[in-house]
Parts: sequence; structure tokens; C-alpha cells
Amino acid sequence: MSKQKLIKRLKSYYPMERFHAFVTFPGILIYLIFKNSFTDIFFLLYGLLICILILIQGQHYWKLKLYRLLNKPFNQEKNLNIFKNSKKLNLILIALIPIIFGLQIYKNDWQILPENLIIWGVLANVFGILEHINYYNRQLMIDNSSDLEYLKQNKKLKTASLAKDLKENKL
Repeated sequence: MSKQKLIKRLKSYYPMERFHAFVTFPGILIYLIFKNSFTDIFFLLYGLLICILILIQGQHYWKLKLYRLLNKPFNQEKNLNIFKNSKKLNLILIALIPIIFGLQIYKNDWQILPENLIIWGVLANVFGILEHINYYNRQLMIDNSSDLEYLKQNKKLKTASLAKDLKENKL
């Protein structure tokens, strides 16, 4: 992909990711808090918080990639540390998912009740895990022809850009 195409893509992708991180998912979270009992939905809220946190990291990463292409200055070392620490935090939060799920079931007398939106909670937590994988391991999102071509040609998913940058210590 040419530099100009990548700049154009990031100029639309970064704001979209930012919108989801700061508006869409927090809006859903606030709506759920006002419409449901906290004890019925805290597993769902936990999954949404993981998603929000990882989307914030993702939008920040795409912003820095855009800055690099536009030759805008930023503190590379500071940002590398942010992403290294974020990756560790994500893994801790992901490891806590079964415990939070257990607490949700316990608070509902070991029953899976429709009103506690448990299926939505599972989906939100799985989405958070997939977002982490998409940024820090393998690129799961295939949203352009070059990604599809890579998959066809190599029969595997690309290494995520952030994972490569962390490995090579650059942003």
C-alpha cells in the first residue's frame, strides 16, 4: 500500500476507532447502567470496559502511525512503554474474566438468567479478547484487498502492526 493511501486510510480509520472508544462503547455502558441493576449486568459491564480500554489503546496507536507518516513529532519511548504496559494490563484483565463470570453467576444464585444479559456479557468479553489479539498478536480484521490477498497467499493471518512495532521497538 502506498504511503498516500495509508495516510488516507488512517485519517478515516483513526477517528472512527476514537469515536467507538470514547462515544459508542461508553454510551452503551451508560445506557446499560441506567436501564439495569448493576448486580445483573456487571459481567457485561466488565467486558465493555475491557473493550473500551483496548479501543483507546488502538486509536492511540493509529494516531501515532498517522503522526509518523505525516512526520509529526511524538515521544516514541514513552509510547512504547505505554503499549508494553497496556499489553500486560490487558492480559491481567482477560485472566480475570472467568472470575468475574463466576461472580455474576454466584450473585444470581448459580443461574443464568435472561435479565442479567449473560449472553451479551460473554459476547462483550470475547470481543475484548479478540480486540487484544487483533492489536497485540494477529491482525484479525481483514478490511481491504491487500489484507485479503495476504491471507490467500500465505494461508495465515498477518502479524498485527502493533505487535511488529513492539518487537522492533518502533512506532
